[in-house]
Amino acid sequence: MSRDADCIFCKIVAVEIPAAVVYEDESLLAFLDVSPLAAGHVLVVPQAHYSSLVDLPVEIATQIALVLPRLGRALMEVTQAEGFNVLVNDGAAAGQVVPHLHFHLIPRKTGDGLGYRWNAGSYEGDRAKELAAAYQQALTSHR
Repeated sequence: MSRDADCIFCKIVAVEIPAAVVYEDESLLAFLDVSPLAAGHVLVVPQAHYSSLVDLPVEIATQIALVLPRLGRALMEVTQAEGFNVLVNDGAAAGQVVPHLHFHLIPRKTGDGLGYRWNAGSYEGDRAKELAAAYQQALTSHR
């Protein structure tokens, strides 16, 4: 299993740094964020070091997809949240601070003040069709 000696999440996985672990299996570790946006904020990380979602093997992606609903149900029960956000910041430009792929599960309640900025735009002319065709082309070449 690949690890980065300088990565704080790899150090948590290796139990070199303590963490409040909520879930662990052969591929994943989930623990409470030490700087939570809300009480019960959980981080889910692959045990092996991957910087980006695009580098993640399909087997680990599958394991994440299987575990996220279970963790979400537990989060809702434990925190009495009304909902939760699942968030991935992939790359520095997207706000990723620790360069080890991780998923945030953030408990939410009405009026919690966390907010979320969503500056929606729109497409002009045929731009949506052009982008969809470009995505289809890229997906065909990246099977």
